[in-house]
Amino acid sequence: MSRYDSRSGDPTSYRDRRSDSGLGAPTGFGGSVQHSSSNKRDHDDGGSPKRNVSLDGLPHFEKNFYIESPAVRAMTDAEVNEYRQQREITVEGRDIPKPVKTFQDAGFPEYVMQEITKAGFTEPTPIQSQGWPMALKGRDLIGIAETGSGKTLAYLLPAIVHVNAQPILDPGDGPIVLVLAPTRELAVQIQQEATKFGASSRIKSTCIYGGVPKGPQVRDLQKGVEIVIATPGRLIDMLESNHTNLQRVTYLVLDEADRMLDMGFDPQLRKIVSQIRPDRQTLYWSATWPKEVEQLARKFLYNPYKVIIGSEDLKANHAIRQYVDIVSEKQKYDKLVKLLEDIMDGSRILIFMDTKKGCDQITRQLRMDGWPALSIHGDKSQAERDWVLSEFKSGKSPIMTATDVAARGLDVKDVKYVINYDFPGSLEDYVHRIGRTGRAGAKGTAYTFFTAANARFAKELIAILEEAGQKVSPELAAMGRGAPPLPSGPRGFQDRGRGYGSSRPWS
Repeated sequence: MSRYDSRSGDPTSYRDRRSDSGLGAPTGFGGSVQHSSSNKRDHDDGGSPKRNVSLDGLPHFEKNFYIESPAVRAMTDAEVNEYRQQREITVEGRDIPKPVKTFQDAGFPEYVMQEITKAGFTEPTPIQSQGWPMALKGRDLIGIAETGSGKTLAYLLPAIVHVNAQPILDPGDGPIVLVLAPTRELAVQIQQEATKFGASSRIKSTCIYGGVPKGPQVRDLQKGVEIVIATPGRLIDMLESNHTNLQRVTYLVLDEADRMLDMGFDPQLRKIVSQIRPDRQTLYWSATWPKEVEQLARKFLYNPYKVIIGSEDLKANHAIRQYVDIVSEKQKYDKLVKLLEDIMDGSRILIFMDTKKGCDQITRQLRMDGWPALSIHGDKSQAERDWVLSEFKSGKSPIMTATDVAARGLDVKDVKYVINYDFPGSLEDYVHRIGRTGRAGAKGTAYTFFTAANARFAKELIAILEEAGQKVSPELAAMGRGAPPLPSGPRGFQDRGRGYGSSRPWS
């Protein structure tokens, strides 16, 4: 049995353990129960602002579950440094645990290990290798990693361990784990993983997001769920309607914090977090580290570990081949069709547009021209979005056009090509758009149409291409120096194949 699995295979031990410790049922912030023994945030770090922590009336909870395995303990400092360097892991903080090289080293319960084996995973990803022992120690954690890095399981598996160590939910209790996500699509995908890995230990989860009727979500909350995955707006609606509360939340996750700030959720995040006990464990995930993301982390976290995979600087996944074609607006559709004729082999192709109107127009034109395309964007109902995603995932409609609502959190296996029909409004969105391919160790290819209107992004785009070892065309290089654009020939990517080292870069 795992060193973390305190349920002993008997679901009644969950309630018995609470009774044995003399804690009784949690009575919320105003009840008369024992104070938390979470050691006032574990460590005192002069470099982190102290929270104004008042733990009067808060029930005890466990959050430090990490026991170093003999294999990890035996690693020398030199071996740890070599392992981190090979996997581009950078760490900051006090008392940093060594990374785990295998799933067995993490010591997850057997029911979790069975799901890991069933999923076909062979070894932890870099963010999991270092993030798991950090999260299991109960400390706050900042994780900076590109999309497709395995960060969802980096926080979900420790969350399952955390839930299994807490008193059972009583009627009227809110969740123990709260995961906040920027979009409906990402929230749904997180819940699918939570269901898969939590089912064996009878952990219930639900997904709270807008655009659908509240009834089923309200019923889930009223029945009691240990894990809630939510978008900020709908969660606040549920809180204000008294359909749930956050008094039992001791494990808080902010996934894609940078995206949530981009979408203007800062006030909602502050409102939500203000209702959660101050000695909670908080895990804060972001793909980039701009100042506003750092400032929010300082507000929400205390004495955190920080783990960076790769670099804090914006960069693209090196498994993705990137091609940029300088075009005029009028050339785009014809070039898109020519590109599809060359690369269409039944693989999934994701095409990004700037606007909902443009998304629908291009999809309509593609279908009129015989291409199996569907579209997804924020104006579509949730049922329609779910259907489109299902058709795309199954391969029945291998071409999907999308606005940035799908740019992050869209986890579709085997997306072979991403096409930026319109260049996004930021380099962060560019990186996350193309990150829909090349996931989980696979290779991918991204094509981008770049117009004179996008010239202000040329210099930063060149830096991203060069960092990833991609060749920069003379036309794009000239735009980066401030020269006027010179659109490519009628065949676009193919005409400039020699600039990329191949006349057919997709072969």
